[in-house]
Amino acid sequence: MINTITLNPSLDYIVKVDDFKVGHVNRTSKEDIYPGGKGINVSIVLKNLGVKNRALGFTAGFTGEEIEKLVANHGVDNEFIRLEKGMSRINVKLKSKEESEINGMGPDISKNDIEKLYEKLEALKAGDFVVLAGSIPNTLPDDIYETIMKDFKDKEINFVVDATKDLLLNVLKYKPFLIKPNHHELGEMFNVKLNSKDEIITYAKKLQEIGARNVIISMAGDGAILIEENGEITISDTPKGTLVNSVGAGDSMVGGFLAGIAENKNIKEAFKIGVATGSASAFSEGLATRDKVEELLKQL
Repeated sequence: MINTITLNPSLDYIVKVDDFKVGHVNRTSKEDIYPGGKGINVSIVLKNLGVKNRALGFTAGFTGEEIEKLVANHGVDNEFIRLEKGMSRINVKLKSKEESEINGMGPDISKNDIEKLYEKLEALKAGDFVVLAGSIPNTLPDDIYETIMKDFKDKEINFVVDATKDLLLNVLKYKPFLIKPNHHELGEMFNVKLNSKDEIITYAKKLQEIGARNVIISMAGDGAILIEENGEITISDTPKGTLVNSVGAGDSMVGGFLAGIAENKNIKEAFKIGVATGSASAFSEGLATRDKVEELLKQL
């Protein structure tokens, strides 16, 4: 069973203003609302690809109710923990001649709320997958991912971590099944600028030396690199297509990879599905669908 955890989900309010002017009344030419959060994106992509999974996390207020409703509308099983106070955040993404974002803070999460999440994780079985993805709200300690992995290391859960810099580096000693930084994030971890695939591979291997089992490095339009637990390296180009929206492409790659694993594909084939799924989201208004993924797989 695959589980995703989104600690600080959001309603993403995406608006298009043809010519936004600061200090003036501006009117939208298009607007949409989506449930936001990296773990939620992974869950929706998995469901789109026909893989049953469960979304976990915290919601609050009327915005939290809407997040739960929208996630359920995608057919995703969810067991969000309802907080007593506050409201789930709204992230405003403004598309005009330039793109701007205003991200909300989110509600307070108490120790008691974390205990409720732990109760759900206690029911997991050896071999289950847990995706820890995205930023950590400022009401939780920065080491929450590390703490979760430490507390459940004896359950033989396969952790997948998609986070940045110290959030990722600090969990590697607990040997996550998969990590997926992009090449910019990889360079930031080691305070270097990576200029070639050989350099990317060199530093990705360092993440394995610290503890990661499998590593995928996404490189946007330049493809992706997989370094398996056994040291084998696979480099993939991306399919051809027109970039429509890069938001959620990395999450979609994780979702596609896990869909391949859930369908008992070997790790190289799962990687191929992940690359096609990330591209399918990048070439679409919404997240990847099975039809689009199957179409792009033919190019790989």
